[in-house]
Amino acid sequence: MNTQELVIEMKLLERRLSLYEEKYGILSADFYDALMAGQLADYDAYDETRADFSRWKGIYETWLRRKQAYAKQIQQRGVEKILRLQPAY
Repeated sequence: MNTQELVIEMKLLERRLSLYEEKYGILSADFYDALMAGQLADYDAYDETRADFSRWKGIYETWLRRKQAYAKQIQQRGVEKILRLQPAY
């Protein structure tokens, strides 16, 4: 995936993450940290919440992978070689 594709996909994922952030009132990074620390086990009793948390976690982990790939490309190639001088649209 090239840098432009990573940016587009990350922005799409961020839109999906924002729906959960608005619904539950916390940022995705804080949710993920609490989930991974086992602090949200009390919510497993609620089917809708469990399903939401599973999806939210998956979307966030995908976003993290894309962000890591983006950072790697920026580090390897440099912003000056990746930057588009003409917009794609």
